[in-house]
Amino acid sequence: MSMFEKVAKATEERDANAYAELLAENFVFVRHQNGTQMNKSETVAMLERMMSSGGANMGQRRCVYENGDILVLHSINDYPDGTREAVLSAYSLKDGKILRLETGATALPT
Repeated sequence: MSMFEKVAKATEERDANAYAELLAENFVFVRHQNGTQMNKSETVAMLERMMSSGGANMGQRRCVYENGDILVLHSINDYPDGTREAVLSAYSLKDGKILRLETGATALPT
């Protein structure tokens, strides 16, 4: 199963634990909103909130490009506060794990 398929499955099933298993121990998430970084445990806590009942609708995922080093995907996300974003995510991969994630988002009309 490709990394895209694993990410999409964990997201569709709202399974934060399965998503966490894909992350390297030294994983870093660069947040597009403010340029800050989050480590694995901080990211997993965020994913648990987003994937919980009543959390964000992470939308249909589309693989833009994938090889052994990088996964680029696109989605439209709907958030509990009524906002929507088009999100482009770049995952740096190493040894079958996600090492780094950087996102860019564009606000969409609701």
